[in-house]
Amino acid sequence: MSRGIADPALITAIQNKAAHLRIESVRATTEAGSGHPSSCCSAADIVATLFFSVMRYDPKNPKHPNNDRFILSKGHAAPLLYAAWAEAGLFDKKELLKLRTLASDLEGHPTPRLPFVDVATGSLGQGLSAGVGMAWNAKRLDQSSYRTYVLLGDGESVEGSVWEAVELARHYALDNLCAIVDVNRLGQSDPTILQHNMEGYRGRWAGFGWHAIVVDGHDPAALLAAFDEAARTKGKPTALLARTLKGKGISFIEDRPDWHGKALKKGEEAEKAIAELTRQLKPSAIEPEIRRPEVSLNGVWPVKAMPPPAYKPTDSVATREAFGAALAALGEANPLVVGLDADVKNSTFTEKFGKQFPDRFFESFIVEQNMIGVAVGLAACGKIPFAATFACFLTRAYDFIRMAAISHSNIKLMGSHVGVSIGEDGPSQMGLEDIAMMAAQPGMVVLYPSDAVCTHRLVEAAAAHRGPVYIRTGRPKSPILYGNEETFKIGGSKVVRQSQSDQLTVVAAGITLFEALKAYDRLKESGVSLRIIDLYSIVPIDRATLLESARATQGRILTVEDHYEHGGLGDAVLSAVGSEGVRVHKLAVREIPHSGKPDELIDRYGISASTIVETAKRIL
Repeated sequence: MSRGIADPALITAIQNKAAHLRIESVRATTEAGSGHPSSCCSAADIVATLFFSVMRYDPKNPKHPNNDRFILSKGHAAPLLYAAWAEAGLFDKKELLKLRTLASDLEGHPTPRLPFVDVATGSLGQGLSAGVGMAWNAKRLDQSSYRTYVLLGDGESVEGSVWEAVELARHYALDNLCAIVDVNRLGQSDPTILQHNMEGYRGRWAGFGWHAIVVDGHDPAALLAAFDEAARTKGKPTALLARTLKGKGISFIEDRPDWHGKALKKGEEAEKAIAELTRQLKPSAIEPEIRRPEVSLNGVWPVKAMPPPAYKPTDSVATREAFGAALAALGEANPLVVGLDADVKNSTFTEKFGKQFPDRFFESFIVEQNMIGVAVGLAACGKIPFAATFACFLTRAYDFIRMAAISHSNIKLMGSHVGVSIGEDGPSQMGLEDIAMMAAQPGMVVLYPSDAVCTHRLVEAAAAHRGPVYIRTGRPKSPILYGNEETFKIGGSKVVRQSQSDQLTVVAAGITLFEALKAYDRLKESGVSLRIIDLYSIVPIDRATLLESARATQGRILTVEDHYEHGGLGDAVLSAVGSEGVRVHKLAVREIPHSGKPDELIDRYGISASTIVETAKRIL
């Protein structure tokens, strides 16, 4: 065990703070009738030591740019975090009794609705990834002295995403990052794998190249010495492996396996616990002094207008390639833009950005979920992160995307290689569910450019938009459809073919837009006129244009998409206009595809020009 010598008066003061945090956590959860007081109690000494002796922060300004960062990865211990900020003086302790109510932002798990919460937590195994992003930002981008502390539970430490983050932190030598594992031995339903095998924990973290310190998590003197050792460790991150007891301080629940997620009952049970905790308070001659942050060294970076696209009408460019070029141009104009890759930068063309701005490019290797977590951490530090990979691999990161949406994080995601049009690589590489999963998240903008000009403009729009954005790009090269002066807004669409005699509206995007244009030409020869809409913004959707076009074509719409039928472009259109009596017919991929040539697959799975022609004739 690591032990240190500290001022006895300071130790007593920290112990008192920990007792107060336990008392307030019990009071709040008892009043709420739910919560995790036992999980709060195990970590109270750790949080008290951090908040009242170690971390540098302005207790009245939680958004100060040079505050040390604290992430509660074990988000179910939220009452402990709230109690710490109340104890620091940010708000009245009476607010704690509104825990978990509709009238309060002190929710069951922390969200950035609160000014002192940078990222939403509660889905375990994600906090360290965001911490890597914050620490990398301080070390690489801002050259700031702030340190990042992430408190994890021992149960969540078996999540694979944690070890992805551990590996990345070692690779980038993030010596300004400190993970604290609250090793309280007990999970929700069973003891943890290692329980109190502290040498087992040490071996794992040290084996991944971290400076690992085993410490008594209920001894403030030992914790102070360990945090000091962490701050002095150079070239590698530090893990404090804190041996604790769940329910510490309350004798009748301490180290008991049946108290996870249970509030103490009002009346005798809660009163008994609070009385026991109150007796642990000792006379103290001092009040711990919160360490203030240094004067911010962060500068103001000038942002310029992004240059317009410069494509020739005869060019043929894949939208994934246009994305890479646009991102590099955006990086030149806006120094807050950061690129992130998962070892596919030569396929997503983010390598253009990486070569031009190596200090603003984060290579996460093949760890998609951590790429998203790091992006969330960077966004919390005021950066505009663009994270790109194949759309199909973002499914692996979906829980991180879900939590990013809860955080309303300002991340920008690009998924390439969508649909059967990628060709021979087969179904494991085809993004065929990405629209559905992205559109399901509230606040997520979903964009699907069809040509290089539109891609360029939508990258610019994504950077300007505050909140999460997903851009879907394709593998095949496609013609230039728009002039360089064309503008595209989020929530818009383009009517690319129309006349007074249109009989059917066809809505498409990406590769199927060009199939729709081929169908338009074929049907025009036989006297059938189609109205063609490029629905480049799927969420939010241009409902007004869709309704206007539907009414002009006898209430008939046909959607065509290189995506599975459920939850895709067709369903988005149906949701927008279905209540107005518009009949929506859908063409989409309806089975697990096969390898083959792109044109063969587009035809085989019913989204080609030929199928559009046949379907239009049948509808009419």
